[in-house]
Amino acid sequence: MRAAAILALVAGLLLVPAPAQAEQRADGFAGLNALGVDGTTGGAAGRTVTVDNLTDLERYATAAEPYVIKVRGSITMEPYGKEIAVASDKSIVGEGAGAEIVHGGFFLNGVHNVIIRNLTIRDSYVPGDWDGKTKDYDGIQMDGAHHVWIDHNHFTRTGDGLLDIRKDSDYVTVSWNVFSDHNKAVGVGWTANVVTKVTFHHNWIRGTHQRNASIDNTEAAHWYNNYVQDTAMYGTMIRGGGRLVVENSYYQGVPDPIVAKDPASQVVQRGNVLRDSPGRSDSAGAAFDPSAYYAYTLDPADKVPGIVSRGAGPLGAERRAPRRITVALDGTGDFASVQAAVGAAPRGAEITVGPGVYREMPRVWAGRRDLTIKGATGNAEDVVITYDLSAGAAKFYGGTWGTAQSATLAVLADGVTVRDVTLQNATDETVNPGPAPAARLAGDRTAFDGARLLGNAGVLQADGRRTYLRGCYAEGDADIVRGQGTTVLDGCTVRSVGPGNVLAGGTVLVNGGRLEGDPAKSVSLGNSGAAVVRDAWLGAHVMDDPWAGEGRFAEYRNTGPGAAVTADRPQLTDRQAPRHTVERYLAGWRP
Repeated sequence: MRAAAILALVAGLLLVPAPAQAEQRADGFAGLNALGVDGTTGGAAGRTVTVDNLTDLERYATAAEPYVIKVRGSITMEPYGKEIAVASDKSIVGEGAGAEIVHGGFFLNGVHNVIIRNLTIRDSYVPGDWDGKTKDYDGIQMDGAHHVWIDHNHFTRTGDGLLDIRKDSDYVTVSWNVFSDHNKAVGVGWTANVVTKVTFHHNWIRGTHQRNASIDNTEAAHWYNNYVQDTAMYGTMIRGGGRLVVENSYYQGVPDPIVAKDPASQVVQRGNVLRDSPGRSDSAGAAFDPSAYYAYTLDPADKVPGIVSRGAGPLGAERRAPRRITVALDGTGDFASVQAAVGAAPRGAEITVGPGVYREMPRVWAGRRDLTIKGATGNAEDVVITYDLSAGAAKFYGGTWGTAQSATLAVLADGVTVRDVTLQNATDETVNPGPAPAARLAGDRTAFDGARLLGNAGVLQADGRRTYLRGCYAEGDADIVRGQGTTVLDGCTVRSVGPGNVLAGGTVLVNGGRLEGDPAKSVSLGNSGAAVVRDAWLGAHVMDDPWAGEGRFAEYRNTGPGAAVTADRPQLTDRQAPRHTVERYLAGWRP
C-alpha cells in the first residue's frame, strides 16, 4: 500500500478509548476449568517482554515458555500474509494506542491458554481476490485450540476470514472486538464433530458481507450483546448440528439476521432488536442454557449500539480520516478494494479508483453520505467493478438473493456520486435468469456521471428518491432501468441487446441521448410507471407501438428511425413540455 501512515489512520476510524481497566481474566467459555486448564490466563505465569519488531514478536510468541508479550507500535509481517504460529501460555497485548499487526496475523494450532488483546490486525487482503480463494490469509486462525480469549481487537481487510475458529477449537471467548469492512467476518466450524463451545459478547460487526458470524457444529455457541450493523448477505447463522443462543443483540441493516440453516441446527433467540433487518429471524429447537455453564449479565438490547460502539476495539483515540482516498490493484493506493475504501471514508470523501478489474460487491452503507467514487483516468472503460450474482440465484441457505442483495454496487446512502467507472453484473442468464443489477440504489440524490452500467435484465435498480445519470452508457436486454424512484437520464446512451422494455416502473425522464439496439421493432420503451422520452434519438429496434402495460407515457420531439407520431404514441404539447425538464424532475437538487 502507498502509505503506512494513512493506513494506520483509517484503521482507527470510529474507535474510541476502550475501558481503561479491562478485565484481566476471561469470562464466558474461556473462563471455565476444563481440559486440564483452569480458565484462560495466557502468559501470566511468565515474564513480560515488550516487542516492536517482527523478529522479537515471533521469537517470544513461538517460545515454549509462558510470556506476556506487549506489542509497541506497528509490526509488519513478512512475507505478506504471514501468520505467526503462537505457542501455548501466551498473552499478546497491544501496549497503549496504535499497536497493530499489518499484512498478516496469528495461527493457533493445537495450543491452549492464549490471550490476544488490544491490537489492530489489518490489511492482508489479496488485490482482486474478493472471495478469498487464492490465499488463506486470516487475521486469526485457530485449529484445535482451547482456552483462547480474543478481546478488544479490531480486525479489518484481511485476505480471507477476519477470525476463523476451526477444527474442534473449544472454550473460546470473543469479546469487545470490531470486525469491519471486509467480505468474511467470523467463521466457526470446519469439522463434523459437535464439540466447540464459544462465547461472543459485545462485538461490533459492521460493513461486512458474510459470516456475521457463520457458526457450524457447535455444542454451545452463546451470542449476546453483539451489535451487527450493515451487512450485505446474512447475519448470524447456525449450521449443521450446532446449537446457538442469541440474546439481547442489536441488528441494524442486516438481511436475514438470524438463520438456522440445516434441519439439525438449533437456535434460541430472546430479547433482540431487529432494525431495518428484513428476512429470516429463525427459532429452532431448544439449543442449551448458557447459565448452566457460567454466570453473565445482559445489557439491555436497545442500549447495545451505544455501549458497544463506545467500548469495542483496541485502546486508541478517535482519529480523522483523509478526505481523499486512492484504490489500486498494484499496491500503490491506500487500499486494494473499493469496499475497503468506502468503509474508511468519512462523509464527503473522494475515492479515486485506479485502472483494472475489481471483482467485488461494494456497499455504500447509509452512514457514508456524500461520497464520490471516481475512476482515475476519466475513461470508464479503464475501471471496471464487476460481480456475477443474479436476483434469481439460490441462496445456499434457502430462497433467492433478490435484487437488493445481488447488485454489484449497492448505494444506501444519500448524496453519492459515481463518475467514470464501469459497473457490471456478469451473471450468465442462461444459468440464472432474472434481474441481475449492476447497481441498486436506495439513497436520495445518487448521481452517475460518465459511468457505464452493463448487465442483462434490470441493469439499474433505482429505488432511491432521486437518481441522475449524465452522459452515461447502459446496456442490457430487458427492464434496463427499473425501480420505484425518480430517475433522469440526461444525454445518455441506452443499448438494448434483446427484446424487452427499456424502462420499467418509477418516474423516468429520458432527456436527449440515444436509445439503440437490435433487432428491429423488438423493444418497447416502457411498461409501467410514468415515463417521458424527449429530444432523444430512437433506433429502429423500437416497436411501432412502444408503450406496453398500464402507465403514464409520453414522447416529445424525438428523432431517428424509431421515432414517430401516431395514435399509439402519446405526445407532449409545447405547453406541457416545460413541465418535463431535468430541473422539474430533480425538484431542487442540482448535481
